[in-house]
Amino acid sequence: MSETPPGPVEVAGGLSVHGAVEASASVRAALLDRDVPARLAAQDPTVWGPDAEATAKIRLGWLDTHHRSRELLPQLAELVAELADLDHVVLAGMGGSSLAPEVIARTLGRPLTVLDTTDPGQVRAALADRLERTVVVVASKSGSTVETDSHRRAYWQAFLDAGMTEAEAARHFVVVTDPGSPLAATAAEMGVVTIPADPEVGGRYSALTAFGLVPTALAGVPVTDLLDDADALAASLGHDHDNPALALGVALGAAASSGRSTVALVPDGTGVDGLGDWAEQLLAESTGKAGLGILPVVVESPAAPGGSGPDVLRVSYGGTLAPGRAPDADAADVAVNGPLGAHFLAWEYATAVAAAVLGVDPFDQPNVAESKENTARILAAGAPAQPPSFTEGAIEVYAPNGFPGDLAGALTRLLDGLGDDGYLAVTAYLDRSADAAVAGLRPLLAGATGRPVTFGWGPRFLHSTGQYHKGGPRVGSFLQVTGAVTGDLPVPGRPYTFGELQAAQAAGDRQALAGRERPVLRLHLTERAAGVAQLLDAAGRTMT
Repeated sequence: MSETPPGPVEVAGGLSVHGAVEASASVRAALLDRDVPARLAAQDPTVWGPDAEATAKIRLGWLDTHHRSRELLPQLAELVAELADLDHVVLAGMGGSSLAPEVIARTLGRPLTVLDTTDPGQVRAALADRLERTVVVVASKSGSTVETDSHRRAYWQAFLDAGMTEAEAARHFVVVTDPGSPLAATAAEMGVVTIPADPEVGGRYSALTAFGLVPTALAGVPVTDLLDDADALAASLGHDHDNPALALGVALGAAASSGRSTVALVPDGTGVDGLGDWAEQLLAESTGKAGLGILPVVVESPAAPGGSGPDVLRVSYGGTLAPGRAPDADAADVAVNGPLGAHFLAWEYATAVAAAVLGVDPFDQPNVAESKENTARILAAGAPAQPPSFTEGAIEVYAPNGFPGDLAGALTRLLDGLGDDGYLAVTAYLDRSADAAVAGLRPLLAGATGRPVTFGWGPRFLHSTGQYHKGGPRVGSFLQVTGAVTGDLPVPGRPYTFGELQAAQAAGDRQALAGRERPVLRLHLTERAAGVAQLLDAAGRTMT
C-alpha cells in the first residue's frame, strides 16, 4: 500500500474510490446536468429512457432494501436459534441468489456450501456431506429455476431415503422466493419455512435482501453489520460530490464509452474475498445487451495475466484501509475499498450509472432465456449426434471447420482468431471442487494471447456472463470444456438425470453461440483428471 493516493479520491460511509480518472470529468458533468445522482437516489425510473421505464419501475428497490431487510432480523434470529443443531448450511441457488452469499461467507470466514451446479459428482458429494445436520436454503426469485428445483428434489429424496418423515425432512429446508412464485406454492405444500424476497429487487441486485441474508445468517454471519455498512453509504447516493459510488460508475461508463470496455476486477488482498465473481455477473448481465456492454474479467491476483491492456480499465477492490493509507498507484486505475455491505450498494449504484452512460437498460436480461429454451428442447428431443473432429489422449476435440488436427494447434488457432478487439470465454461444465484445477486455463491462455480471457463454471455463468456472450458485442470466441460422467444421479420426479441436464445445458449454450456465428471449440474430457492435466499442458504450450 502507498501513503499517497493514486489519484482523486471520494469517500463516504467508510467506502473510498481512488483514481477515478480526469478523462471521465465530461461524462460526470453530463450526468450532473441530467441530475442523475438525485434522480437515481429517488428511484426515478426514467433515468435510462422510455424503453427501460417499465422495468425500472419495479426494479429499483435495491436502493433502500437495506432498510426493509431489517424487518427480517427478528425472524432470522428465531430461525437461527431453532435450527442451531443443523450446522451444515447448503445454499441451492443460481446467479444473484448464490454469488452474494458466497462472497459474504468467504469474506467473513463462515462455512457455506454453495450448490450452483448440475454436475452429478458435485451434487452427489453435497448430498453425502453431513446430511443429518444439513439445512438447505432453496433460493430462487422466480421459483422456476431448473437447477434449483433439481437440487430441492434431490435433497428431499435424500432426507426421505435417510429414514426421515416428510415433517422431519421439511425442517431441513428454508425457502427464499418472491411472494406468489411457483416455489412459494411448492414450499407451502412441503410444509417448509418460507421467507419472502423483496419483489422490487432483481436477482443480481439482491445482495442485501433475504437472498443474501438468510443463508449467511444461518451460517453465523452478523448480517446486521452488512445493513449498517450500506446504510452509512446510502446518504451519499444523491450527492453530486463526495459520492464514491457515482465516481465508480462514471469511471466504468466513461471507460466503456471511450474504447476501454473491459474491466479487470483485481483483489488487492485487504480482506474482501471473491467480490469479483459477484461484480462480474452484476456488470455483465446489466450492461451486456444491444451489442454494447462492459466485459468483466476476474483475475486471480494483482500479478495474474489478463489484467491490463490498452482497452482494459483495471479496478481493484478490498476492505477498509487504515487511516492515511491508500492503494498502490501502480496496482490499478481505480481502487475501491471499504466494508462489504457498502461495496454491494456502491457497485449496484455504479452499474446503474454506467448503464445510463452507455444507454442500456440495467434491469432486463433479454438473451438469458435463449439457452434455457434450447436446454428444454434438447432434454425433450435429445441432442443431435456429432462425432469428434479428432481424439487426442483423454480429450475428444469438436473443432470449427479448418482448425488444426492437434489439441495445441486448435487452441492456438482459437487464440489467433481473437484479433485486436476479441475476447475468449472459457466455460467449464465440470465439478467446481473435484475439477478445480481446470480454472488454471484462464491465466495460461491470457498470458498466451494478450487479449481478455474469462473463466466461468457452467451452468453458473449462464446466469451472469451468459447474457453478455449473447447480447454484448459479437467479438467473443468460446472454449467449452465438458466431461464424462461416471456416476450419474437421477433428478427425482423428472425424466432426466443431472448428467443429462448438464449435457443439455452445454449443448443449448453451444447452439445459442453458433446462431451468432461465433467460434466454439468444445473439448470433452473422456477421463476428467487425465484430461484436465493434458489440457493444462497443451494450454501451457500455446505460450511458447
